[in-house]
Amino acid sequence: MDTSSGDVHEGGPIDASVDAATNCGFANVVSKGYFDSIFPLASRHAVYTYEGLVAAAAGYPGFVNTGTLDTCRREAAAFLANVKRETGSLRYAEQIAKESYCSSRTGCTCDATTTDQSKWYYGRGAIQLSWNYNYCSAGAALGVDILSNPGLVATTPELAWKTAIWFWMTSGGAGSGTCHDAMTTGGGFGETIRTINGGQECNMGGYGSIAGVTERVDAYIQFASGLGVVSPGQPTDLDC
Repeated sequence: MDTSSGDVHEGGPIDASVDAATNCGFANVVSKGYFDSIFPLASRHAVYTYEGLVAAAAGYPGFVNTGTLDTCRREAAAFLANVKRETGSLRYAEQIAKESYCSSRTGCTCDATTTDQSKWYYGRGAIQLSWNYNYCSAGAALGVDILSNPGLVATTPELAWKTAIWFWMTSGGAGSGTCHDAMTTGGGFGETIRTINGGQECNMGGYGSIAGVTERVDAYIQFASGLGVVSPGQPTDLDC
């Protein structure tokens, strides 16, 4: 998850559903069979269960449940495409190169001198929640003390997904609005990349030049098509 701007919106689950079409809702849009086909069980980390994802999605009623069925499918594809890039196709529950990511901003306390990596705030979960202040904000919104026990994000299926959906639904990041807004009310897929990792990937040449952007866009087109979106868009119109 990009942390260059550090902008997050605190708060609990949002009911953002507007005219949700019949058959929207994550479990209706993405079946377990399809999920297992794009993220085979044999190659994905055990924490990333389909059941955990469905349970996490239920906490945010507007997630993949806003607008037309086509819009819901596009949002599901966008979420899964970004997750694919963030986690190496769900192989990793934790950031490989670990750092403490401890900052004094927002008054969220942490020990910058500790060598206990279990107390470091490196990326964990499906959109790699990182930095102590994001653990504070996510924990407050979800009602779980992950500041004291950050490892829960990498070991609890529902939390591994729910922290990612929390970010998706509430953080503006470096983009304009949230990832959910980008896919439901304007901006499009490129804005989800900008929000999640814009400081590292956007405005640097786009699709075909930046590996992260190219992987995200290719995955989005693959997943959107697989979910029944007839025209997902052209690669160069989906980048950032």
